[in-house]
Amino acid sequence: MSELTEIRWHARAGQGAVTAAKLVADTALLQGAYIQAMPEYGPERTGAPLKAYTRVSDAPIEVHNTIVNPDIVVVLDDTLLDAVDVVEGIKENGSVILNTEMSAADARAKLGVAPSVSVAVVDASGIAIDTIKRDIPNTPIVGALSKVTGVVPVDLVKERLKETFGKKFSQEMIDANLSSVDRAYEEVHSA
Repeated sequence: MSELTEIRWHARAGQGAVTAAKLVADTALLQGAYIQAMPEYGPERTGAPLKAYTRVSDAPIEVHNTIVNPDIVVVLDDTLLDAVDVVEGIKENGSVILNTEMSAADARAKLGVAPSVSVAVVDASGIAIDTIKRDIPNTPIVGALSKVTGVVPVDLVKERLKETFGKKFSQEMIDANLSSVDRAYEEVHSA
């Protein structure tokens, strides 16, 4: 039986969730995995809620729909918790990674997930503001995802980030994003 990992991303337009979903998929591709990354949004304005999806598998992926029962849920904006059921359909032993200043215990209580679901928190927005000087928490949250789930190794994330961002950003911005990945990897906490 093949190993398929499904990730559902919840964010607001402008936070980089679609880029993060693609970064994880592209990083998994470096490991020889089969991948999918897709957004689910219309002509959203900045700040509107959106979803994105990533699938990583060691066998060809036969499904091409949205992810209803994710293994992993990544939330880039904790204000969505009051507006969207981000943990809807999460698998019994799933993981939630939340960009928040809340403690992991408080996040677990707010989410109301089963004890078998792991909950990890990281202040990805704070890290992004410190490192890249903008509240775009996508690269830090990928660092946290790497640490919590192991779906993609952090060294390959950084390799892919350098390659992808090297085409459009200055070396200073690339270095800031690499630093944000490292910080989130170190600062993520679980409950």
